[in-house]
Amino acid sequence: MTKNLDKDGFSSIVDNYELFYVDLWGVVHNGVSLHQEAINVLNEISKKKKDYILLTNAPRPNHSVKSFLEKLGMDKEIRDHVFTSGEAALNYLKKNLSDKPFFHLGPPRDFDLFVNFKENKLDNIKNCNYILCTGLFDDHDKDLKYYKSLLEENLEKKMICTNPDLIVDRGNKRELCAGSVAMVFEKMGGDVIYFGKPYPEVYNQSIDNKNKKILSIGDNLNTDIKGANLLNFDSLIISNGIHKNEIHEKGIEKTSKSYEAICNYIQSELKW
Repeated sequence: MTKNLDKDGFSSIVDNYELFYVDLWGVVHNGVSLHQEAINVLNEISKKKKDYILLTNAPRPNHSVKSFLEKLGMDKEIRDHVFTSGEAALNYLKKNLSDKPFFHLGPPRDFDLFVNFKENKLDNIKNCNYILCTGLFDDHDKDLKYYKSLLEENLEKKMICTNPDLIVDRGNKRELCAGSVAMVFEKMGGDVIYFGKPYPEVYNQSIDNKNKKILSIGDNLNTDIKGANLLNFDSLIISNGIHKNEIHEKGIEKTSKSYEAICNYIQSELKW
């Protein structure tokens, strides 16, 4: 049974845990502005001398997301807790594929992910060794059929997906993410290596989490909550995020079951 924290607040459970994985987009900000109640929770966690990681499926290095958060007005001491799926992917690429030619599938704003080996970027997908998927092209950001046509003759190549999210809400606007393209590739028979939630590596790279009582907080059942389930962490779903309409219509029990996910707690917004 999922416990609702709207009445008692996050403060009622904080002492039960030593480490918190907190999603950024959908919990701490909406792509446009910070959620001040969530910022307050992070400050209170720090006052209690507990650890937290702002774990995000952003397909960019840590420093890029920190710069974005600075523009939103987030204090440096909070920004320093950021760890991205892009950083986890970058660590893998540096170790295994930094000298191999690749095709970048995603918008120009993600170029900083591979700035140190940009000379290996090819314009022709047929000649590449692997496909680096960070999102959708700006001029094809709504039509997944375009990617099916692009990828169908390149299924023998490996795809590195730096953001497993299928969708995200930027303010009031819903957008497709890299995970949607990777899913198209997989359904066609392609092989994808994912970096980000719900896959364990991004959690384990971000901080030493061994033998700690952990709570994972997020608004996405497919990534935030399923990742917690896979790693035996407790979880808190923020209901005013991605699944807002589903939870409103069906309730959290039926909604989480439909995604084969288990939530320990629910809160409409992260609030102390």
